[in-house]
Amino acid sequence: MIRNYQGKTPAIPASCYVDVSAQVIGDVELGEQASVWMNAVVRGDVNSIRIGAKSNVQDCAVLHGMRYVYPVIVGEMVTIGHNATVHGCVIEDAVLVGIGAVILNNARIGEGSIIAAGAVIPEQAVIPPRSLVVGIPGKVKKSLGEEDHKLILKYAQNYLDYTAIYLAEMKSGSMSAGQ
Repeated sequence: MIRNYQGKTPAIPASCYVDVSAQVIGDVELGEQASVWMNAVVRGDVNSIRIGAKSNVQDCAVLHGMRYVYPVIVGEMVTIGHNATVHGCVIEDAVLVGIGAVILNNARIGEGSIIAAGAVIPEQAVIPPRSLVVGIPGKVKKSLGEEDHKLILKYAQNYLDYTAIYLAEMKSGSMSAGQ
């Protein structure tokens, strides 16, 4: 469901895929080829949400800001995994946010980082570029190399491929509820 909130309408380019079960509300802008998947919530009601080109928000993830204080800013080629919570923070380009990870208000995740599944990034945390972060609270375990960076981009590319497939299915009319 894509809906207005207090006069603000989500901006979604035609190259994006937003699943019919997703909720995209209010002051939200998606970059070209971004995608929002099944039952994800991108709730731009209390602050803005910006999702960069070629980024994906996977199933049941929640993006929400803090009223009047912290928007959500997601860079390009970012993968936000299933059931992740991204709240009032900045995620720079080419970041992988693992399944069930939580990133809290005013945190900043540096370019090319991996936030491991289940990690919790506390408020105000600043994660350096190309870091692997694990645990509760999240701690930098190591710096990432070129192979890790390629893996992050591969995850993002997978979702670009899925986006193209889903958009083609929608265009051909072969996707329908109940199939």
